[in-house]
Amino acid sequence: MRKGIFITIEGGEGAGKSTLIEQLSNMMLQRGKLVITTREPGGIPIAEQIRSVILDRSHVTMDARTEALLYAAARRQHLVEKVVPALEQGHFVICDRFVDSSLAYQGYARGLGMDEVWAINRFAIQDVMPDLTIYMDVSPEVGLTRIAQAKEREVNRLDLEQHSFHEKVREGYMQLLKRHPDRMVLVNAEQSPEMVFHDVLAVIDSRFAGFFATDVKQ
Repeated sequence: MRKGIFITIEGGEGAGKSTLIEQLSNMMLQRGKLVITTREPGGIPIAEQIRSVILDRSHVTMDARTEALLYAAARRQHLVEKVVPALEQGHFVICDRFVDSSLAYQGYARGLGMDEVWAINRFAIQDVMPDLTIYMDVSPEVGLTRIAQAKEREVNRLDLEQHSFHEKVREGYMQLLKRHPDRMVLVNAEQSPEMVFHDVLAVIDSRFAGFFATDVKQ
């Protein structure tokens, strides 16, 4: 039985997802909540190995369908091994990317079709969907500039895609926001990290007020 809350953070390259997730995790701990942060693809050994294959800059010939299937495979193992057990134990799970990434990147930007990519992922995730998805909206110009300036971040295969690809990814997310207005919320990620956190925290507090009914730790 699912007792926890599942939140996913989505966005294009350079949106600032990692920074936001760290801020949210610290906030949850201060409020005395059980919290697990994780990422896709990755989060567990099998999925991390798949991640290295997907993002390897030398794999420029990777077929779009192969890419989509690899993401779905990593997602399945990640769910059954880490996410679902944590939710059943009442944890607050914050995940860097989930199924919406596959729909925006492979379904829309790669041109495979969102419905076709969804069919692959529906098999992988069964009925497990986020309670809330935060989409961090940033233009490709801003996002890719941030990546170029982030010395600690290793450039991966997706970072090297043409500007038009990243524009399509953004368009794909906009389509998803229209399809899922109750689950997905857009946040302007071109603001300062502090303002982004403020906006996201307001959404979380509004959606899950009952979950935070207990006193904050001093």
